[in-house]
Amino acid sequence: MMPVMKRLPAPALPEWITRMLPTGIERYAVDVGGRRMHVMEQGTGRPVLMLHGNPTWGFLYRKVASALTGAPLRLVMPDLIGLGLSDRCPAAEHTLDDHCRWLGRLIDELELRDLIFVGQDWGGPIGFGALADRPGTAAGLVILNTVVSPPRPDFRPTAFHRFARAPLISDAAFRLLGFPQIALWSAQGDKSTMRGEVARAYRWPLRGLRNNAAPLAMARMVPDSQDHPSIPRLRQCQQLVETFGGPVSVVWGDRDPVLGSVLGWIQKLCPNASVTRTRAGHFLQEEVPDEIATAVLEVASKLD
Repeated sequence: MMPVMKRLPAPALPEWITRMLPTGIERYAVDVGGRRMHVMEQGTGRPVLMLHGNPTWGFLYRKVASALTGAPLRLVMPDLIGLGLSDRCPAAEHTLDDHCRWLGRLIDELELRDLIFVGQDWGGPIGFGALADRPGTAAGLVILNTVVSPPRPDFRPTAFHRFARAPLISDAAFRLLGFPQIALWSAQGDKSTMRGEVARAYRWPLRGLRNNAAPLAMARMVPDSQDHPSIPRLRQCQQLVETFGGPVSVVWGDRDPVLGSVLGWIQKLCPNASVTRTRAGHFLQEEVPDEIATAVLEVASKLD
């Protein structure tokens, strides 16, 4: 476990959210360079770093953690800076380089070595970027509905990402109306998985203008041209994935309206990866946690 001296108190959670977390989850914060990153942790053994994307938080992995209870694994589920219970930052600091730097500092502070990395949405490139700066740190990869490279030259941004750059209207929708966290259900295969108190738990950390700058800023981190500032880091991610020598497993939600069509390209870049296709949507951790847990265990078994 992490040395106690590196722990900082975790921000408070309302009891109705705590009830939904697995029994035995530990929560704490870590200074990652002047900003505190909130972390949930479960178990002991080989580290498994599980990273969410925009606009969710570590809560997204609670069902996967439940499915892995008792396995000889140390599950580490941080919240990206600007999201969940981690510190907020100015919109200008939401760059792929900054997020890779913050996550890299967490990896160093928690002394995570020979880890299995699980990444979804922006969590994929942020994790791959941090790991590329630390050769040999990752022993295995589990890839979930994310990107692992720059877009191809003929790409066209999705409607969601084009909307995020629309002057004024995008600011109003994201900052005043709470988009997209008010409509996460629309990206799901089974839309009932993002309803009720679960949907409320994703909205809760982003309530109010002081807390909700990240979703729009991170949507604008997605390249809209080959000159976008995220492109160099995405090239670095592709190099890491293409040259990775450890076991790789892909679990994919085919009904994802944002990234569902990316699977074929990922298979070309990772030809030796095992692939599990599902009828889940973008936030597949809510729909197919057992399949994700199985992929983690399969990767772990190849490392023992």
